Amino acid sequence: MATRPNRLHHTAYVTRDLRKTCSFYEDLLGLPLVATWCEADELFGKLRTYCHCFFGLEDGSALAFFQFADASDQAEFGPAMPASPFHHIALHVDRATQDGVAARLAAAGYREPQTYVLEHGYCRSLYVEDPNGMIVELTADAPEAIDPAVVAAKRAEAHRELERWLAGDHHSNNTYR
Repeated sequence: MATRPNRLHHTAYVTRDLRKTCSFYEDLLGLPLVATWCEADELFGKLRTYCHCFFGLEDGSALAFFQFADASDQAEFGPAMPASPFHHIALHVDRATQDGVAARLAAAGYREPQTYVLEHGYCRSLYVEDPNGMIVELTADAPEAIDPAVVAAKRAEAHRELERWLAGDHHSNNTYR
C-alpha cells in the first residue's frame, strides 16, 4: 500500500484555443495527445460543456487543458495566467530532448523573451511561454547534482536548510554556481 502519491496523474489548465495548445504541446514540445474527453456535466449549479485534452509524459502522467463551449464558462474558469515567471510548470527532460525542443521552438519563430535559458548550476532550464500565457520550463539536471549521495544529502538537510532560511540566514547553498 502506497504511503504517499506515487506520481502526478495530471495537472489541468484552461485554454482559449485547444488547436493552438495542441500544436504547441505536440509539435514543439513533443508531448503526444493521449486522450480527448468531450463532456457535459452539471458543475457548480450549471450544465457545462467542455473538451478536456491530455498530453502524455513518459511516466504516464499528463498535462491537461480544458476549453469550454460557452464563453461565460470560459471566462469563469479560465482566468488569465499570471505574468510572473515564478508561476510555471517544470518538466524534466534530458539535454538532447531540451536541445531538440529549443531547435523546434527557434524554427517556429520563438525568440527572447518568449523563450530563454537559465543555468541554475544543479540544472539547466529552457523556459517558453505557451499559447495560453503559461510558462513551461524544460529542465535538464546536471549529472553531478543527481548523484545518489548528493540527493540523499540534500534530502537529509532539507528541513534544516528551510529553517535556517526562514530564521533570516539567507546565504546561498547552491554550490553548483
